[in-house]
Amino acid sequence: MAASPDRNRALDRRHRLASVSVERRATRAATGFLILDTLGAVGLGAGLAGAIGAIARGELPLWPWLALMVASGLVRAGSGLLSARFGAAAAIAAKRALRRDVVGRLLDRMPGTGLTGGGAVNAAVDEIEAIGGYVARFLPARGAAAVAPLIVAGAVAVASPVSAAILIATLPLFVIALALAGGAAADKSRRQFAAMARLSSVFADQIRALPIILAYRGQGREEARLSAASEQLAARTMAVLRIAFLSSGALEFFSAISVALVAVYAGFNVLGMLPFAVPEHLDIDRAFFALAMAPEFYAPMRRLAAAYHDRQAAETAIDRLDMLPRRREGRAAPVVAAAPAIGFRDVTICYPGAYEAVVSGFKLEVAPGEIVALTGPSGSGKSSVLHALLGLAPVVAGEVTLDGVPVDDIVGVAAWAGQQPLLLPGSIADNIALGARDATAGEIERCAAAVGLDSMLDRRADRLATLIDVRGGGLSGGERRRVGLARALLKDAPILLLDEPTAHLDAVAEREIIAVIREACAGRTMIFATHSPHLAAIADRVVEMGGAA
Repeated sequence: MAASPDRNRALDRRHRLASVSVERRATRAATGFLILDTLGAVGLGAGLAGAIGAIARGELPLWPWLALMVASGLVRAGSGLLSARFGAAAAIAAKRALRRDVVGRLLDRMPGTGLTGGGAVNAAVDEIEAIGGYVARFLPARGAAAVAPLIVAGAVAVASPVSAAILIATLPLFVIALALAGGAAADKSRRQFAAMARLSSVFADQIRALPIILAYRGQGREEARLSAASEQLAARTMAVLRIAFLSSGALEFFSAISVALVAVYAGFNVLGMLPFAVPEHLDIDRAFFALAMAPEFYAPMRRLAAAYHDRQAAETAIDRLDMLPRRREGRAAPVVAAAPAIGFRDVTICYPGAYEAVVSGFKLEVAPGEIVALTGPSGSGKSSVLHALLGLAPVVAGEVTLDGVPVDDIVGVAAWAGQQPLLLPGSIADNIALGARDATAGEIERCAAAVGLDSMLDRRADRLATLIDVRGGGLSGGERRRVGLARALLKDAPILLLDEPTAHLDAVAEREIIAVIREACAGRTMIFATHSPHLAAIADRVVEMGGAA
């Protein structure tokens, strides 16, 4: 009989969740300490039962039983603490490995996937955090739940086989209730987690766009949008909580029935008032021990039920993380010793959600050491062609080649300066040396001077050591562009790619930058996009985008 699609998806989800990199030793240690907690409970119950029996019989001293109770209590306290610590350590290791993989996938394939900045942050932070509870709590609880009830049942069987039989006979009802409750809550929990992820993504994107929202007085509209989304999330959360409370009540009901059956049996057995014959007669010690252990028989299962939501959240997170693009393993690694040839063979670039391709069937062969200028109106695809070389644009057809060999990108052998250079929190020198970490202070200084940053640096006491934030606070648009150009010049790469390097510069600054670029071209293959006829004049060939290449 073929399995249903839902069952197949559930099995696949569990398989993928099981493949999450987990520190197995830490997880096994956490499970072991939970089992040790159960052994401590057995010792505590034995000490308590022995002390009560001794008091009932007037036997003294009581200190051996009291010592057993204290030692067992310390074992329980210590094992609980150590289980939590080892579980947390396993969760940290799992999240670190998963976050490394996810961030690598985002950096490798995020452009062109339609994933927003908020979505990326949510994937790398919130959804990975959801894995932590699964590793820290659910996995140890699941392992302990498979062993600990048998230990308790075995200990109870030594004192009262009938009581142990009662516990084991009522266990299937508890397991069925747990399975039904988990199945009922799974879908609603999954939807609630997905709604929370969407809300987090939207909120992060709005925080990023806050200056624009305020500038256009859109805060009222965005506030209403967030409020409506929050109310929907609250409604979903309450639906999950209702099921959780109902399932908890059902589990406690069956647990209470089991404990009550043991209590009634043990009490009537001690009093000799059972209406039927049994193969044992309990004294106060054994009866109290069986009664004390009855709640502990279900404690591991209740712990598992409490952690069940962690598994559901982790399954939902894994589903969403699996939707991220895969890393390009085994791609051709471009290795060149000198200025290489670059080829575009029928390259088509189309962004997700776009009605038509930005670039279609683009063909271009750039000879080694050649300088090519891409010109044309805005929107003609100049920047997209450069982005395709860097793996930042979705090439849906055709291929990019390096010395005739197809490659996914040429990041490792290219220096790049875009229209909006990425700046990182740190010093100006750190940002210039982003692609050449071994560069000396003198080399950084020369590149900064070459692109005309001297006047800006002279106004700052710390010069290149001046700290800037991610937005380049304190730098003008032109200065940020010069930092990006200095970064590209400093990197010793055989390919140089520039996107509008002279845009928004005055005539004097443009002439200075063109002179720097002309000098930087020596010994490199270079492609740049520009609207400037003066910059295009230094190229060996000008390619008009939108026309024949």
